[in-house]
Amino acid sequence: MTSLSPIPTYEDLKIIFQEYSLVSPSQKTPRKSIYLSNIDQILNYNIPTAHFFKRSPDFPHENVARKLKIALQKVLVPYDFMAGRLELNLQTGRLEVDCNGAGVGFVVASSEFSLEEVGDHLIHPNLGYRQLAIEKLESLGHEVDQPLCVFQITSFKCGGFAIGMSTNHIILDGMGAKAFMENLASQAFDDGPLAVVPCNDRRLLAARSPPQVVFPHPEYLALDLPTGESSGPPVYDCGREKLNFRIFKLSPTIISNMKAKAKSTINKSAKISTFKVAAALMWRCHAFSGDIRHERDEKSTILTSINLRSRVIPNLPPSYSGNGVLPIGISTTFEDLENGSFSTIVELISNRLDDMTEEYAKSAFDWLEVHRGVPHGDYLIASWLGLGFDEVEYPWGKPIYCCPIVNHRKDICWVFRDVIDDGIAVMVALPAEEMVRFETLFYEFFR
Repeated sequence: MTSLSPIPTYEDLKIIFQEYSLVSPSQKTPRKSIYLSNIDQILNYNIPTAHFFKRSPDFPHENVARKLKIALQKVLVPYDFMAGRLELNLQTGRLEVDCNGAGVGFVVASSEFSLEEVGDHLIHPNLGYRQLAIEKLESLGHEVDQPLCVFQITSFKCGGFAIGMSTNHIILDGMGAKAFMENLASQAFDDGPLAVVPCNDRRLLAARSPPQVVFPHPEYLALDLPTGESSGPPVYDCGREKLNFRIFKLSPTIISNMKAKAKSTINKSAKISTFKVAAALMWRCHAFSGDIRHERDEKSTILTSINLRSRVIPNLPPSYSGNGVLPIGISTTFEDLENGSFSTIVELISNRLDDMTEEYAKSAFDWLEVHRGVPHGDYLIASWLGLGFDEVEYPWGKPIYCCPIVNHRKDICWVFRDVIDDGIAVMVALPAEEMVRFETLFYEFFR
């Protein structure tokens, strides 16, 4: 078990940008507007990721950049919405995607560093990674002209390179992004077929008419915004400030011990996943890392998301390209978090995740239709476990490491696979004093 601090860290990777362009579908696609579900509507912000590759003698970065651009042109035909632009329907107050073929961003850059100099096996949360997946093309100016996705290939002096992808969350969730990257990789091979056929019908998750809200949904904040020209949908985002970053590692042995501890007082046959024990630990550490003294009966709420693809009937196709997830909240009192057993917290998380029914999901979509609200909680714990970006096979090989890019959002942590020790790593961002308390609580758990 280790806590890694970001040393060495480079906030400036000495990037030289060589090309900015727009890539459009290789053939004309129909002009149409794409319906966006109630979950799509509220995720109007960018998710930047980085995918690192070691040097390939057969594929110098110039060749990779050329192949990647051609692959993008081809894959944007079935993914025509990615080359479109957001627009507000003034009658409904809902965002839609105008499939106008305007294109995705494409950036070519180089760094003066080698991959070895960037960080310890690349897993440090270097702020400089933000330079590997820029979010906008400044030459386009107005927000309405900005692409919904920007790809960036950055070469390093060692011959390795990174493919950065900054994508508006509206158009893809994690599973959808994995399917897209599989298809992008397939098109980088000469005359390769699509890996999977994307399902772009987001009406599969449309609210019912009339809406039927049959459950309470305390994890959402009702805004009840008016519809019309001056009022688009709300945006779910997190506060930003100056933060410290740490990666907390949990080895396979420690994870096994945590699962055993969680099962000590609950049903021995219960399925206790790695994510559930990690989320319980992160929740407890975060809840008491602030400088506010909470009342004993005051509630603490974490947010996470559940994959709906196999939970609705009929099941969503695995290649569903929209946001096939549902943000859910899990709450308990600060008293129970502090003095209750670890197994009780894990059981609470487990029950909430496992009991998620199709009817509850439909009720949540209907609630959002009525109230135009947003998810509301103290801490969002997002999982990359099982996404498998590092399993995607490109002509130049599989990525040696893939990661979300750190940002200045203190109310979110990322759980992902530890490529060194085969355990998991959790990326946490907090103000300096809160980070000290968080780290103390983290280590106290294992004493």
